[in-house]
Amino acid sequence: MGLLDGKVAIVTGAGHGIGRGEALELAAEGAKVVVNDMGGSVTGEGADKRPAEEVAELLRSRGAEAVANYDDVADWKGAENLIQQAVEAFGRLDIVVNNAGIIRDKMIFSMTEDDFDSVVRVHLKGTFATTHHASVYWRNESKEGRQPRAAVVNTVSSAGLVGNLGQANYGSAKAAIAALTIVTSLDMARYGVRANAVAPGGVTRMSAGVIKDLEVKEADEYPDGEFARLNPGNSAPMVAWLASDEAMHVTGQVFRAVGASIAHYKPWSLGAEITTPKEPAKWKPENIGAAVNAHIFGSRNPGLQIGG
Repeated sequence: MGLLDGKVAIVTGAGHGIGRGEALELAAEGAKVVVNDMGGSVTGEGADKRPAEEVAELLRSRGAEAVANYDDVADWKGAENLIQQAVEAFGRLDIVVNNAGIIRDKMIFSMTEDDFDSVVRVHLKGTFATTHHASVYWRNESKEGRQPRAAVVNTVSSAGLVGNLGQANYGSAKAAIAALTIVTSLDMARYGVRANAVAPGGVTRMSAGVIKDLEVKEADEYPDGEFARLNPGNSAPMVAWLASDEAMHVTGQVFRAVGASIAHYKPWSLGAEITTPKEPAKWKPENIGAAVNAHIFGSRNPGLQIGG
């Protein structure tokens, strides 16, 4: 018995890397899987049906039920078609794992408008569009008396939650996806849908372009049971658990799952606060520096480091 027996899952960007590892893990836990991938390059050019077809065939060879999908998840109709295909192929939809993405790293002074728009489009709009159409389906199911026990698992990154050099587009999208995850959890709670996010690790086609001299292997190319930090499937068990009914009490949360380590990201929250004691209740600019240094940063030294 698997954690996901009887469940139907969509995994976007499942032709390679993180998404491929997630599709394999969900299938191993009993899910029927729609393998979505346009088959483009890491920077978003081109299209190729083979990656999605190969993963779907790999799942079927291991005894799972799987179909391939080649839609652009950032296209409104494409995302809608993806949801419809899952329902038509397997009769229902229970899980959406949003993983599709591209990368175009440049320093902010070199990044073009197209570099920014293209990356945000695939990551953020693709996550939103797929989640939107799945949510329409789940809301309708709830209204018809078939209350879902459904889950959305989004993909975020430390590039957005902490920051990373040369990734203004990618980091912005990933930070927004973390916020979208929390909002989705609030909007869909009454309809039986949970939403969480995972920041994964592992060497993929995308990360190999950032860190040179790394050998790119797919999750299924590692020895059985090997979940080293380089394995792009090393976060997939966390995704499978979050997608399962065993995690029914978990929603609106963001985790980091890399290798043997799982950590919980805490959301933005208010820290120390200072209030001017003088009337009217408005700070004078010349008084702010000393108060901030002393009571917020805990130091009277104004030479604070960025990111410190």
